[in-house]
Amino acid sequence: MINLDYASHTPVDEKVLAEFLQVEQDCHGNALSAHGLGRTALETMERATKGIASLIGVSPKEIIYTSGASEANNLAIKGIARAYAHKGKHILSTCLEHPSVSGTLAYLQQLGYEIELLKIQQDGKIDLAHLKNVIRTSTILLCVSAVDSELGAIQNLQDIAQLVKQYPHCYLHVDAAQAVGKIPIEVNDASTFCFSPHKFYGLCGFGVLVKREGVVLEPLIHGGAGSLYRSGTPSPAMAAACFKALEIALDEQEMRLKTVKSLRKYVLDNINLRINSPKDGSPYILNLSAKGLKGANFQAMLDSRGIAVSVKSACSTDKSPSRPVFAVSGDRKNALESWRVSFSHHTTIQELDEFLGAVVLCANSL
Repeated sequence: MINLDYASHTPVDEKVLAEFLQVEQDCHGNALSAHGLGRTALETMERATKGIASLIGVSPKEIIYTSGASEANNLAIKGIARAYAHKGKHILSTCLEHPSVSGTLAYLQQLGYEIELLKIQQDGKIDLAHLKNVIRTSTILLCVSAVDSELGAIQNLQDIAQLVKQYPHCYLHVDAAQAVGKIPIEVNDASTFCFSPHKFYGLCGFGVLVKREGVVLEPLIHGGAGSLYRSGTPSPAMAAACFKALEIALDEQEMRLKTVKSLRKYVLDNINLRINSPKDGSPYILNLSAKGLKGANFQAMLDSRGIAVSVKSACSTDKSPSRPVFAVSGDRKNALESWRVSFSHHTTIQELDEFLGAVVLCANSL
């Protein structure tokens, strides 16, 4: 099957898997145990954490491990909201966010928090003038994705952070799952940010949340030992595998990015569908619409021909129009017709030719 859904998940790199297996076999102890085996596991864990911290330019003390970016988003958003509720209950975000963000905000809204969505420009970026107008002293949190998972829009994080810094009780959380390991991006102005290695050829079931010093979170998990903010038995093997995947991704980032840019251009030069993604968005993501055919139906037709694409985020479960596509196009029908192609440096021109041919067949069958 031809995979054009790499934004949902990437296959694990053999070197990453080998690292995981080696550490899993070598570390027999619980890193929380006060004996030799425990100390060996803890030392391995700490080496991996220091390595990850060095690569992303943070302190090892600022790293919290989770089961993935969805849990990390929940921990950061709920944790900040609960810890700083006495300062205010106004939270800002956008319609571009992953379901683990939008769903968390909907939950907080039921608890009495005021959730306000920022306007999105036609290029997929946050309207900074609107942000400047609506942020206030009772705003305690702004949640944004570094790269939108449906359109690939890249936010101006530094400009956003500068606005947020003018409000000392407001924190900036960045979901960087579609950015870290893929494109050069500056996220260290954020109060918290997260990513998951399965987006860049690491293992699924593991995530990293960075919480800058001075930021307080109320934990989701109570009881047990381990991290103050996320208790549970640490996994040195998963941490080591994450470090390996991130190290490889950053080392090869320029090469991978160059390859993916050329693949995206090849598709754009040879396809006759509506393009919803911004020109300056992430080259890894391309959102398309076929007029007169719902995105879910087009996805099913391509799937029957052995080609995997996606409609919205893989974590989305409803059949409503794509909110990001509607935001930039203002066309509800187009939002229902939209679907996403996402590339890898492993994608070949032959695969794209088969995809392009299948698109023509699907359109003609309509």
